[in-house]
Amino acid sequence: MNRLLLIGGSGFVGTRLLERVRQSHHCMLFDKQVNDAFAAITIQGDVRDLQALKGAMRHADTVVLLAAEHRDDVQPVSLYYDVNVEGARNVLAAMDECGVTRIIFTSSVAVYALGTSGALSEEHPTAPWNHYGKSKLAAEDLLREWCESGAGRSLVIVRPSVIFGEGNRGNVYNLLRQIASGRFMMIGSGQNRKSMAYVGNVSAFIEFLIENMGAGQQLFNYVDMPDLSMSSLVSLVGESLGRSASRLRLPYSLGMLGGYGCDLIARISGRKLPVSAVRVKKFCAATRFDATRAHSCGFVPPCTLEEGLRITLKSEFDGEIRIGQIPG
Repeated sequence: MNRLLLIGGSGFVGTRLLERVRQSHHCMLFDKQVNDAFAAITIQGDVRDLQALKGAMRHADTVVLLAAEHRDDVQPVSLYYDVNVEGARNVLAAMDECGVTRIIFTSSVAVYALGTSGALSEEHPTAPWNHYGKSKLAAEDLLREWCESGAGRSLVIVRPSVIFGEGNRGNVYNLLRQIASGRFMMIGSGQNRKSMAYVGNVSAFIEFLIENMGAGQQLFNYVDMPDLSMSSLVSLVGESLGRSASRLRLPYSLGMLGGYGCDLIARISGRKLPVSAVRVKKFCAATRFDATRAHSCGFVPPCTLEEGLRITLKSEFDGEIRIGQIPG
């Protein structure tokens, strides 16, 4: 039985992971926020607090590092580096003091370039375009250096694509909500394909890694296959909700102009708006990643991408959807 310390475990992925592993492993959770469902095993603390991490680390022999600043609009931008990079440095220092030698780190496909054609594998050069991706890549570099500098150390880096699932209020949920409300408008051609990952499959993959870690380093992209184009995704969701997807399309140039306008309004008013230039750019970009390595190492995901979407829709829009319309 592993003694797991989930750092950032109160979040979306951490909660689902705890639901999977708490019966088979001894688990402790370290987070700024107390997870009400797991309050009894939560140690409240910040990854920027080295002493708090040292105290929590004494309960562990394996660390899962999930904590991160990840929103598009984090201010000041130095927080990305304070939390994602210096936080990782603190975690490694606490591990060294407590003799912990195994860590799984959830990075991100944001370490790759945006809008690159083709599905990017783990061998593709990294070229992050925003502070989140840059800070995640810097954290990866720290972890690799740590792993290479000591005998018997184990490191697994997982780079998931955009994660969705029931209870999450991120970009995929916002898309589902817009389609359901009838206010959705496609920006660009809609032929750009998006790699996505269902939270139930991501948490199952991390559980698989916990139970199959070896010495040295491993790196995995994680996406659920097959990829869908934005038009196909919108049509699929619209049909599942019993709604006709809007045929309105806005050219990419006008969409970006609107995004910059929203950025200006947000800056003047101090309010966070649901539309920004960054979000328009990400929406219209082709973001495809190759997860062959993850899906050929013995791991079998609990469900397909479309089944994960079906579960999410049923949870979020129960009573409004016709489940049978989504192929499973």
